[in-house]
Amino acid sequence: MTWQVFSRYILNDPSSFTDELSRYTMIWLGLLGASYLFGKNAHLAITLLPSHLPEKANTALQIFIQILILTFVVLAMIKGGSALVGRTMQQLSPALQIPMAYIYMILPISGVVTVIYVALNMIDTVWKKK
Repeated sequence: MTWQVFSRYILNDPSSFTDELSRYTMIWLGLLGASYLFGKNAHLAITLLPSHLPEKANTALQIFIQILILTFVVLAMIKGGSALVGRTMQQLSPALQIPMAYIYMILPISGVVTVIYVALNMIDTVWKKK
């Protein structure tokens, strides 16, 4: 991004690849950051209902929520992301001329990381309540 600003305003010759590179980097960092937040259990959550439930019902609700998250991640991010990677290996990005599959590869990667973290969170939920 710094090079883009420098080349555009100082050199009056904007770089052609920096916009695309920064966009793809933001996608990668965003998805990896979301996976990391699952590990810290700091992801976005609505806590109105769990705070009013008894302990056993709250544990059951938390496990149900984790199962829903696992289902979405496995189907959308891992399965769908892997299919997308396979379909876009021949498609090149306009400026960088790299296969778009490299960009979309973050979907299954962050999906696997999220599955690991969600499974660990489920184990913690069950063991903390016993």
